[in-house]
Amino acid sequence: MHARLRDRTLEELYQRAVVARTEFPALAPPYPKLPESLVTSGFERGTALNVDLFFDFLRTGDAPSPEDTAEVVQIALSRIRDGETLEEVLGRYSLGAELIWSRVRETSHGPERELLDDAAITLLRYITLITTRIATACVQRAHDPRWELLERRRAIADALLTGRDPVEWAGEPAVAVPDAFLLAAFRLGTAHGADTAELRHRIEAIPGVFLRLDSGGWTALLPLQPGDDGTATLAALTARLPGPGRLALGQSAQTESPAPFWVGVATAASRAQVPEVFAEARTLAELGRCLGRPHPVCRRPELLFEYTVAAGGSARAGLAAVLEPLDTQAVLTETLDVFVDTGFNQLATARLLSVHRNTVTYRLARVYELTGLDPHRPTDAMTLSAARIARRLETACFAP
Repeated sequence: MHARLRDRTLEELYQRAVVARTEFPALAPPYPKLPESLVTSGFERGTALNVDLFFDFLRTGDAPSPEDTAEVVQIALSRIRDGETLEEVLGRYSLGAELIWSRVRETSHGPERELLDDAAITLLRYITLITTRIATACVQRAHDPRWELLERRRAIADALLTGRDPVEWAGEPAVAVPDAFLLAAFRLGTAHGADTAELRHRIEAIPGVFLRLDSGGWTALLPLQPGDDGTATLAALTARLPGPGRLALGQSAQTESPAPFWVGVATAASRAQVPEVFAEARTLAELGRCLGRPHPVCRRPELLFEYTVAAGGSARAGLAAVLEPLDTQAVLTETLDVFVDTGFNQLATARLLSVHRNTVTYRLARVYELTGLDPHRPTDAMTLSAARIARRLETACFAP
């Protein structure tokens, strides 16, 4: 192929690969065991770097140097450090190459198809080179005492959270395992990248903390000092949280906007209580996320009613169904929401909706007709309130 035609064809293929790489996260979501908002920015950056490096290799014939691939290797190591296996991380290279390659080839013809076929060997060489460098770096890092200590602390966290006593670690002088903990389950909002990573690093820096990531965020086990019922440790944790997290406990947030993250907190007085308290902390964090609470710290005393609904299991779906007759009645739904949020105050509801009180009376009567529940009757009002919470949890895919 003529050099000028080859360069032009390569540029067209590169532009198509750039488009295809943006589709990759939807076709193969990044690192399913880790919180998406924590890893998506690194995933997107890594995909972009790999496409650029491969096409540079294809244009010049010169394999990328270790310096060229240093950032790609570091992104992969970060995922392994966070708990993904080396096999899973390396497997995404083969999967990504196959998906992007097939997308580009589908729209190629003539000289483009010919050039792609010739480039298959170069692609194989590139994938082999990158995965070898990642695996080598991972093996080298495995001998780092800090890496080994991190693995031990993660294993202890897994044992405690699943109800296994980490006996094999109890005698390890570098890792002290206390008897009581404050559990803090973090659930992240939709923001990507550095902010959530910085938050995680702040929590990891707490002395003696054990931390484990999962698909929704992470859970931290903070050791309780003798005589601390959790109050002092929670205050110290809250002081480390950015933005609204620094509000004093019990203080109202200054904005009604949802927090960028939520942390459910509960205290385990012994190791045996950790799994049960872990479930409570996850439920509280998910309540914060699903209800869009403006304050990130979620404690059971502040969410007693909501927690009862959330813990209802199969009954929760039945409660949510109570409001189905209002699905096509946006005005009635809004009126009921405001009525409940104002403490069942009809005058306040009318004022907030800028309507006459009689209009509110009529709308609430319609709610009664459609649902069979009278918002003015205490027991019915409680059912409607619970149904609203259940509906919001179901809609937000509540998953403690």
